[in-house]
Amino acid sequence: MTSAKTQSISDALVSYLRESGLEQSVLDVQIEEVWPQVMGDVVTRLTRSVEVRDGMLYVRVNSAALKTQLFENRFEMVRKLNEAVGAKAIRDCRILG
Repeated sequence: MTSAKTQSISDALVSYLRESGLEQSVLDVQIEEVWPQVMGDVVTRLTRSVEVRDGMLYVRVNSAALKTQLFENRFEMVRKLNEAVGAKAIRDCRILG
């Protein structure tokens, strides 16, 4: 017998993560994992680290030119990363050399 209030496993998991306060932590990890797919091979090779803390993306790069390029395109980058994880996981970013 099924209830009128059945939930998919995915919806139940999202609800649990949200209620337990773990949703942002999971999104932070997802952002770090999708970085190579969203940003591509060249940017990934020149990236030393990607970290998300409290909705802020911190990217350390090896190239001054890449730092400038990422800074100029940071809003588009944030949009694409959030789109890739299906949530507003990050609100801004800092590009560090």
